[in-house]
Amino acid sequence: MPELETSTAFEATRRWLTTPLGKLLLTQETRIVEEVLDGLFGEECLQFGLWGEPKTFLKFARTQRTACIANPLNVLQSESPSAYGRMHRLPIAADSIDVAILPHTLDFSGRPHEILREVHRILRSDGQLIILGFKPGGLWGVRRLIPGAGLPPHMHHLIGDRQLSDWLKLLDLRIHGINRYFFRWPLTGKRASRSPLWEERGRRWWPEFAACYMLTAQKRMFTLTPVKSPWRARAKVVGGLAEPTSRVSRIRFDENS
Repeated sequence: MPELETSTAFEATRRWLTTPLGKLLLTQETRIVEEVLDGLFGEECLQFGLWGEPKTFLKFARTQRTACIANPLNVLQSESPSAYGRMHRLPIAADSIDVAILPHTLDFSGRPHEILREVHRILRSDGQLIILGFKPGGLWGVRRLIPGAGLPPHMHHLIGDRQLSDWLKLLDLRIHGINRYFFRWPLTGKRASRSPLWEERGRRWWPEFAACYMLTAQKRMFTLTPVKSPWRARAKVVGGLAEPTSRVSRIRFDENS
């Protein structure tokens, strides 16, 4: 799971992903992340936190190497992330990651600003960022106030896509796009699998009612332009003759003395 604070919270969220509603969401997110990763290349791709299995998203990465870092409290014995650590204080060198994936990592963390600053630190110039998040508004935003609505537990720090865009711009990241998705009612049981046409209708008619969003951004690359020193222009050569030097002038003076 993302940055959950206790193993109990982790287990509850993991169980939610095995419900019909959770499976539908994870399947759709796997598909849209695969489409984005298909066009991203480089050396290193890093996922912040678990959402599903460690390779749920990373198996589609086109980079040379992939890794998943997870909170040690959020890992079962059967799972094997690449490393353990806190999302807001990563044991990773600066400017070393080409692609960063945050699958609902900010939704379950009380330190979203610190995590984003850490992401900015480790991303290389021109590095790519993919963030999945639950929308605080819309149908799910209203239903999360109702007990038993079938929502993921422990979602206490939801960040809207527009607010997140503002935060990333302050870090000087360029927003590439926002994809709003999952227009299903947060219903438990088999009812969650009904009405597949709601997804198409929602994308076309009421995108603001989506349950989730995917935001893609890129770290800006700054190039340094060398400043030329203001050297004095050399005197032009007249008639094809070489410009006299100070050494020649001293020789002529000695000959006339």
